[in-house]
Amino acid sequence: MPRAKPLISVYRPWPGYLAALVAGGFATLSFAPFHLWWLAPLAVALMYVDQHRLSVAQASLRGWLFGVGLFGTGTSWVYISIHDYGYTGVPLALFLTALFVITLALFPALIFGLYRRFTSPRLAFLSFAGVWVVGEAFRSWAFTGFPWLLLGSAQVDSPLAPWAPIGGVYLLSLIVALTGTLLVEFCRRRWWAAAPVAALWLAPLLLPNHWTQQAADPLRFALLQGNLPQLAKWSPEGQRNAVNTYSRLTRELPDDASVVVWPETALPMFERQAQPYLERLQATLPSETALLSGIVQRDASGDYYNAIVGVGEVRGAYRKSHLVPFGEFLPLDFVLRDVIDFFNLPMSDFSAGADSQPPILTHGIAIGSAICYEIVYPDLVAERARGANLLLTVSNDTWFGRSIGPLQHLQMARLRALENGRYVVRATSNGVTAIIDAQGNLREQAPQFETASVVGDVVPMTGLTPFTRTGSWPAWLLAILMLAPGVASQARQRKA
Repeated sequence: MPRAKPLISVYRPWPGYLAALVAGGFATLSFAPFHLWWLAPLAVALMYVDQHRLSVAQASLRGWLFGVGLFGTGTSWVYISIHDYGYTGVPLALFLTALFVITLALFPALIFGLYRRFTSPRLAFLSFAGVWVVGEAFRSWAFTGFPWLLLGSAQVDSPLAPWAPIGGVYLLSLIVALTGTLLVEFCRRRWWAAAPVAALWLAPLLLPNHWTQQAADPLRFALLQGNLPQLAKWSPEGQRNAVNTYSRLTRELPDDASVVVWPETALPMFERQAQPYLERLQATLPSETALLSGIVQRDASGDYYNAIVGVGEVRGAYRKSHLVPFGEFLPLDFVLRDVIDFFNLPMSDFSAGADSQPPILTHGIAIGSAICYEIVYPDLVAERARGANLLLTVSNDTWFGRSIGPLQHLQMARLRALENGRYVVRATSNGVTAIIDAQGNLREQAPQFETASVVGDVVPMTGLTPFTRTGSWPAWLLAILMLAPGVASQARQRKA
């Protein structure tokens, strides 16, 4: 007698594992330089399908595979930093890059495992979107944070962009994640799901286009891009080349430039060594011209700081407060120092500046500053924007090489401008040097990997966007509230 087929077949998770890898790749394609922002909700949808049919271990593995797909494709530039500029051989560079990727992938593995363990299918379309943003927020904070490849960052050119001044990047991520889960519900013939998706994507048509106002007449900014070779930069010849290049570019500028900006560590020397060069050059410029430059400071106690200083019509300076682990400081220094050559990168022993610093003042305008990696932290930039009329970021993107990293970096700078309703002026070593307006649009831009200057008008702004006032906590709170029904339902089931 033939055996009867079971009414419910055993669930096979393997297609879901493959889908998780694909979802990670889709997410990367939503960011610059690909700009396929519409793939971000599809990535969430692939992760949401059949989530509550998985065991906790299966959900964790699926989350880890998503992370491998996302970070393996989206942060491939790490290999260039380690191999080309970290004096590390190919095998070790590949190993360290793989270690970086699989470690970052533990974040979605942890989040989706916990989600499966502590939530029920009740209102899963809400709770899954909520946990997605909780996971992004946790990754942005833990171990000094890595807020790179947040789904909301890909939406700066999408119809959702007007939400950014209201709730910032995490609100954008929440809307993207909710769109993805609702699309799955719609495909399950729950036709009501179309209404909230339409509302979320059409509501920006009714939102204000401008949350801030012009505070003063435009200032003429000149941003210089030296395109100097990184590996020879700190040699005596590299120092002379830097002085000559930036001095020449400055002298060639039009006389109407009010503020000249050099990028991060434009002159590869300490401030006390560079000051005579800067002062002599500034003396050749019109008397009202201010010169700002990224530089390395060393104080009387011997501490090093990654800083922005000025000469001429400038008051104040800025010291980088959020340092890059392994690039600017070494966690567990007493254990790891001298283990491998990678940890002996030049200038990898900086001290952090104060968390709250007054803006740099020039021509009666307050400038909030962020050096390099700091621009990817939305709340740090919002804090700087509250007391400033415009935002300045200097960066040495040479570390990214010819990868997608600099274009992702630029995309996040554009979102910071949109979130805060402030112009962002961005001077980089080899690209992308740009002027970004208060709506996140590129006004002027230099080509990558060329010695160039960007000259354009920058409008000082006043007033605060809702996001600048509050930061990210309303979006985080909303994500937690969306997660709450699923958690509460699961807790009741366990008690029953």
